[in-house]
This record gives sequence, C-alpha cells and structure tokens, in this order.
Amino acid sequence: MSNCDDNCGVNLKQANAAERRVLTIVLLINAGMFVAEFGAGLWSGSTALLADSLDMLADALVYALGLFALGRAAHWRARAALTSGLLQLLLGVGIAVEAMHKLAENELPDAATMGWFGVLALLANALCVALLARYRSGDINLRATWICSRNDMIGNVGVLIAAGLVGWLQSAWPDILIGLLIAGIVIRSAWAVIHEAREQLADHH
Repeated sequence: MSNCDDNCGVNLKQANAAERRVLTIVLLINAGMFVAEFGAGLWSGSTALLADSLDMLADALVYALGLFALGRAAHWRARAALTSGLLQLLLGVGIAVEAMHKLAENELPDAATMGWFGVLALLANALCVALLARYRSGDINLRATWICSRNDMIGNVGVLIAAGLVGWLQSAWPDILIGLLIAGIVIRSAWAVIHEAREQLADHH
C-alpha cells in the first residue's frame, strides 16, 4: 500500500509539472501576442484587433492564475477561477465600450494589417489549443484555459472576415461589429467560468 501511495505521489508531481510547463508556454504565447496585436490594432485603427489583443491579455491572466492554482486546495482553485472570470468579464465590457466609441469616429482601419496579424494570432491560438487539448476535461482552471484558447480561434477568424470586408466594402462597420462579437464571446465565457467557480465555492462552505 505504501508503494502505491508513493507512486501516486510521484505521478501527481509529474502531472503537475507537465501542466505547469504547458501553462507557462501558452502564457508566454498569449502575452507576446497581446503586445503584438495591441500595437497592430493601434497602428491600423482596428477595433477587432484591439479586441482580440485584449482577449489575449485576458487569457494570459487566466493562465497565470491557473499556474497559481496548480497543486492548491480545491477552494483556492475555485477562487482563482472566479478571479480570472471576473477579469475576463471586465475586459469584455472594456472591449464593448471601445467598439461603441469607434462608432462615433467611423475611421477606416488598415485591412492588410488586420489580415496579417489575424493569421498570426490564429496560428498562435491553434498551437495553444493543441497543447491544452489533453486537459479540456480536467480541473476547472485547466478547462478554462482550453475554453479561452478555443474561443480565441473563433475571434481570430472573425478578425480575418472583418479584414476582408473592410477591404472590400471600404467601411469600418465590419471591424466594429466583429469587435462587438468578440466582446460578447469574452463576456459569455467569463460568465460561465464565474458561475461554475461560485458553485464550487458554495460546495466547500
């Protein structure tokens, strides 16, 4: 029996080390893409790129909190998930406000910049989804990281569609609408994480 316990302890440590390594990699990918996309969004005047970059930042925060929660008690993991959900909700509302602000300006963004960085972000998130796929049915924090990356790919495709429509129609409306759509995805995902985290916290009281 003691040998089984020892082996289980070793396996758990190895699992935690593997999870920590994957979370660190996707954290660095998302932090780097946030900087790149945010700069591109400012340069091109694209609401969709700015929204997507803030989505990357939200994910980086989720991954950082996931790293914090690894190996901790269940109530700490639930609190970390709740915090990440609240941060995502705040950023989602911020994205929506930025999109509404652009409605008044109606400035035409640079479609080419949107397209190039949309492709780059899509490739980055596809890598994150592949790295996190094995954890999509596990701990709430790891599950939240996989959901975030999956939703980001939807946002990336949206940026590419917006870039094509902006170039074709010579209108800022596709960019603004996609920005609002990404905001909606972020807010919906954040609310789901918050709801599940609150249920888990209630179970431990």
